[in-house]
Amino acid sequence: MKVRIPGAQGGGNMNSMLKQAQKMQEDMAVLQDELAVKEYTAVSGGGVVNVTVDGSHKIKKLTIDPDILSADDAEMVEDLITVAVNEAIEKASSDASEQMSALTGGLNLPGMF
Repeated sequence: MKVRIPGAQGGGNMNSMLKQAQKMQEDMAVLQDELAVKEYTAVSGGGVVNVTVDGSHKIKKLTIDPDILSADDAEMVEDLITVAVNEAIEKASSDASEQMSALTGGLNLPGMF
């Protein structure tokens, strides 16, 4: 007994869908590789702290203006670093989400990035 699915038009459409899914998967792998090497920089404290992270959220560079370094300012410097790191990571995450969404046409693919 053959089961007919309304709207189905045979194996050709399934093969086409599978090819499209495979192409999307390949494109996503390329995009993930590209995003991993991109760098995102954030600044805090009016430019006294600069942080650069890569697409994998690893800190690549941290610069601190030496004029703000003193024992009395340690807590402030820690706060500025935290703000800059979090902002740089948010930039990387946001860019990855935008790029993946553009690639997948807005499909929600949990766990893909």
